[in-house]
Amino acid sequence: MDRSSQIIRTSVIGIVANVLLAGFKAVVGLLANSVAIVMDAVNNLSDALSSVITIVGTKLSQRPADHKHPFGFGRIEYFSAIIIAVIVLSAGITSLIESVKKIFHPTEPSYTTVTLVVIVIAIVVKLVLGQYVKRKGKQLNSDALIASGSDALFDAIITLATLVSAGIMLLWHVSLDGILGALISVVIIKAGIEMLASPVNELLGTSISAEFTNQIKKEVSAFEGVHGVFDIILHNYGPDVKIGSLHINVYDTMSAYEIHGLTRKITLQMFERHGIIMTVGVYAIATGENRRAQLQSKVMQTLAAHKEIIQVHGFYCSEKEGILSVDVVPDYSVHDDPALIKQLTEEIQPLAPDMQIFIVVDHNYTE
Repeated sequence: MDRSSQIIRTSVIGIVANVLLAGFKAVVGLLANSVAIVMDAVNNLSDALSSVITIVGTKLSQRPADHKHPFGFGRIEYFSAIIIAVIVLSAGITSLIESVKKIFHPTEPSYTTVTLVVIVIAIVVKLVLGQYVKRKGKQLNSDALIASGSDALFDAIITLATLVSAGIMLLWHVSLDGILGALISVVIIKAGIEMLASPVNELLGTSISAEFTNQIKKEVSAFEGVHGVFDIILHNYGPDVKIGSLHINVYDTMSAYEIHGLTRKITLQMFERHGIIMTVGVYAIATGENRRAQLQSKVMQTLAAHKEIIQVHGFYCSEKEGILSVDVVPDYSVHDDPALIKQLTEEIQPLAPDMQIFIVVDHNYTE
C-alpha cells in the first residue's frame, strides 16, 4: 500500500471511530435523557472533520501535474495540516476562555453513573485513536495526520481533566475545574502553534537537516570522479516531490562525455533513493604544472585561512579572458557581503595582478 492510501485508510479509521463514539453517546444520551451527552455526541461528529480534511487534502495532492503546476499538487497536504492546526488552536483558545470564566464563576458539576461511564469510554477511545493516528502520521511523514492525532489526544486530555476536577470537587469540595482547564488550554495553544509552524515552514522553505545533507554528500562523493560536493539546495513540493541542485568537483582532464555519464548516474540515484529531481553542476579542478593550478592552490589557501569563511570552492581562471572567479561561503557572523568581497578581492589581487577578480558569496542553505 502506497503512502497516500495509508494516510486515507488511517483517516477513515478516525472517521469511523468518531462516528461510532458519537452514535454510542447519542443512544446513551437519549436513553438517559441527558442533553449534555447528546451534545457531546454532536461534538464527536465535528471531530471527524480533521480526518475528512486529511482525506480531501491527500486526494487533491495526488492530482497530476499540469501546465500551471509543473511540480504537481503535493503542497496541498501542508494546507490540510494548517487547517487542522488552526482547528486545534481554536479549540485551545475556546477552552481557555471557558476555563477562565469558571475560575471567576465556579459551578459544581453533577455526574451520574451513566455519564461517568460514557466519559471514561470516550477518554479511552480518544487516547487510543489519537496515539494511533499520530504514530501513523510520523511514520508516513504526514503533518495532517500528526495534527489530527494530536486533536484527538487533546480532546481526551480535556475530558480527563474535567473528570479529575469533578472528582476533586465531589470529594473535597475544592473547585479546580477552571484552573486545570486553563493550564491544559495553554498547553493545547502552544501545541497548536507548533503544529502550525511545521507546514508553514515547509511552504516558506525550510533548511535541509544536517543529517540529510551529510547523507547526500556521502552518497555523491562515493561516485568515482567526484572530488567534492557543494551548494546543496532542496525545495519541497510535497512529501513525495523534491527539486534540488548541487555542484561537484571533477578534474579538468575529464571529457564532456565522461562528465555527462557521471552526472546522469548521480541524478538517477538521487531520484531512486530519495525522490529528488536533482540538477548537477560541475566545477573543474585545475591539474598539472601550470599557472592555473598554482593560482588555484594559492587562492584557495588564502581564502580558507579566514575563520569566518567555512567553505571555498568553484575556482575558475581564464588567462584568455583575464578573469579569476571563486565562491566562498561565510558563516552567519558575516552580514556585510560587499565589505567581505572588497576585503577578499584586495587580498587576492596581488596573486593575479593581470586579472579581474570576482569573489562570489554563496550562502549555506542547510543546517
